[in-house]
Amino acid sequence: MSEMNMRSDILGDPAPSRWSYRLLRLMLTPYLRICLFYGVPLGLLAVALWLNFSNEDRRDALREMYDTIYLSIIERPEFMVNVMSVSGASDTLTDDIREVLPIDLPVSSFALDLDQVHEMVMGLGPVKDVVVRVQSGGVLEINVMERTPAFLWRRANGLELLDETGAFVRQAVTRLDYPHLPLIAGEEADTQIDTAQSILVAAAPLHDRLRGLVFIGGRRFDVVLDGGQIIRLPEQDPVSALERAIMLDHSEQLLARAVSVIDLRLENRPTLQVSESALDILKDNKNMQLRQTE
Repeated sequence: MSEMNMRSDILGDPAPSRWSYRLLRLMLTPYLRICLFYGVPLGLLAVALWLNFSNEDRRDALREMYDTIYLSIIERPEFMVNVMSVSGASDTLTDDIREVLPIDLPVSSFALDLDQVHEMVMGLGPVKDVVVRVQSGGVLEINVMERTPAFLWRRANGLELLDETGAFVRQAVTRLDYPHLPLIAGEEADTQIDTAQSILVAAAPLHDRLRGLVFIGGRRFDVVLDGGQIIRLPEQDPVSALERAIMLDHSEQLLARAVSVIDLRLENRPTLQVSESALDILKDNKNMQLRQTE
């Protein structure tokens, strides 16, 4: 026993001290190990970077280097757009597209905002749809689906072309440029294109005499024929009313007579208005009869 105590005094106590034991146990915890092995180096790196970039000259130099590298990449020849191609559009619309797009070629494809280009082209009235894409070879392709004029709309401020949905296409100078298009008139007539189309289909037997449709009071249509004849249609079910008038014309030759207005707004009581010339003839006949009886 005394010999073991003497050897222990010589070699030292092999058991760790209380603080050594606690430090060893603490080092075994995973969070502390991660903090020591990763957190401390990252913190030192962050401090070094902060000290380095706190200098304005160094920041400017780094920014200039970044811009140089970025431009050297995006301005490579394979990324440059040199030509803009517009297809599917008329010459007038093509000129409008080239005028409205603020693109100075050549330009890097990275600097092109295709969504913005799409939005700007769609903002043009004649454009129904458009596909914008960058093709190989540095070509900005704009494939346009142009609206087809279907109606000529006479307004107080001039003539406008509308498509089959009533959407604006472009301004028109004169009716003579579009003799094949049906003419509609009146404010808000563009909102009643479906009704106008139905009336025009029903008025097919009168096609040779048809001059146009007039939307009255934001409620109903008048059919205007040559010679100044007018068929006033009701607000409700105008197509059926027009078909009845055409049947009367077939059986009674109604439109061939001196009638200026056929008013069908009251379903059970259609009204005829005689033309001024016919009234003058009737007055002359009546006066002649009165003279003969005297």
